Amino acid sequence: MNLFVSYLILGLSLAAPIGPVNALQLERGMKNGFLHSWFVGIGAMTADGIFMLIIFFGLVHFLSIPFLQAFLWLFGCFVLIYTGFESLINAKKININEVRHKESLWNSYLSGFLISLFNPLSILFWLGIYGSILSSTINHVGLNHLLYYTAAIFIGLSIWDFSMATISSMFRKYFATKFISFLSVISGLSLIGFGIYFGYEGIKVLITK
Repeated sequence: MNLFVSYLILGLSLAAPIGPVNALQLERGMKNGFLHSWFVGIGAMTADGIFMLIIFFGLVHFLSIPFLQAFLWLFGCFVLIYTGFESLINAKKININEVRHKESLWNSYLSGFLISLFNPLSILFWLGIYGSILSSTINHVGLNHLLYYTAAIFIGLSIWDFSMATISSMFRKYFATKFISFLSVISGLSLIGFGIYFGYEGIKVLITK
């Protein structure tokens, strides 16, 4: 049980660092409410599951191909910058006194999924964390325990996702519209900043490799 709690805390720790997904969750939660923010996190967790499967089935060597690395960085750059500018453009349209969800839940899910899927930092993160768990656990205690600990990690990720959605929707509920618009602008600029960094890394891979 102690190990299960440890891996649950690991899942929380993996999700907690401020990054593009957290920034997007805050932006969607403030603009559209709890469900939209929650679905961003669910999309990101879906991508995390794909990374785990890639590592589990030993397909990591494909990710070392320079062209694929550059593609991931540059496509991630496009998604982040597009989403960031969309956030900036729509910041002035936020009205917390109206319940209007012009954007579908599917759109929020897909945004979280794509941003996480095309984030090479996420891939390296999971390779380092889950790869080490895979190698140590499966050799010592077998596949059943690996699935048990993997479930603990996902529970930790889910708790963080739910918490972020709750916090962002509370911003929407308790703060003035102008303040929410300001925070939405900050989130948008953050996403654009991450996008520029991704683009820089993608170009660097193309030049050096």
